[in-house]
Amino acid sequence: MTYLHHAAAANDVEAIHALLAKGADLEARDGEGRTALLVATHENRVEAAAALIEAGADVNARDHIHDSPYLYAGARGLLTILKLTLSHGADLKSTNRYGGTALIPAAERGHVEAVEMLIAAGVRLDHVNRLGWTALLEAIILSDGGPRHVEIVKRLLAAGADPRLADAEGVTPLTHARQRGYEAMVKLLQAAGG
Repeated sequence: MTYLHHAAAANDVEAIHALLAKGADLEARDGEGRTALLVATHENRVEAAAALIEAGADVNARDHIHDSPYLYAGARGLLTILKLTLSHGADLKSTNRYGGTALIPAAERGHVEAVEMLIAAGVRLDHVNRLGWTALLEAIILSDGGPRHVEIVKRLLAAGADPRLADAEGVTPLTHARQRGYEAMVKLLQAAGG
């Protein structure tokens, strides 16, 4: 881990600027393949992340497990950092180790605002990951059926997610919602033609 990584983890913007002025490598990697920006993102160090991004850090630089600052911020609902990555060249087509876009784990984890931000940015709604699931399917299958996930299903459908796109076994979102007793989701899916 470099001094820049430590400064990023500590949210020490002064040190970041000083290290960069002395020629620190913005894209240097630690033992896990993380850049200083990804370290800042993991710790949700907003000021450090902003300083690194403004200095030109790559928001799409991946670590050993294929996380990038953009993908991680989306998956974890780190809204300020996500917004910064989106305005600084985030690759909306990039995928995580499961072959999913940032939208899929954001939907699964119930991050309503992140889902909305990613939809607005233009992330493909019906992208299918290696598990055979879309963001809509994950919002149903891996959720508790609560209000945040119902809202995500509502927003995905309103944005044009295909309510009939089945999983790898041919099970539709509506069938998954019915099997789990998620009545609010069932109504939304039926209204959308699922």
